[in-house]
Amino acid sequence: MTSSKSKTIQTMKPETAAKKLGVLLSATPAEFQDGVVSRDELNELQAKPPAWLVDLRRNGPHPKQVVAAKLKVSISGLARGGITEPLTTAEIEALKAENPEWLEREQAIQAENRKEALRLKER
Repeated sequence: MTSSKSKTIQTMKPETAAKKLGVLLSATPAEFQDGVVSRDELNELQAKPPAWLVDLRRNGPHPKQVVAAKLKVSISGLARGGITEPLTTAEIEALKAENPEWLEREQAIQAENRKEALRLKER
């Protein structure tokens, strides 16, 4: 007995797709925000990003996980530094240039955490 099952299309909410793409959902086009995204559509967006996605990735505004990565701090470190809103690339670069004390401190903490994680992994 063989039954041919039709392949179920995997879909995800726009919030999930935006997170996987590394962009802020509220900055995406309305048609992206209002629909659902299939796995194939997500793969296509990653392989051949449209102009709006390229622009968002380049200029922002960026979600907190991207801001944290660009500043080389943790998300908690951003919060401790008072950064609670999305930042654009220009704002991130200005913050790097300013290099406030909290940023230096959080970068040092993050670097130490990475070093410790690497040490534990090598055990």
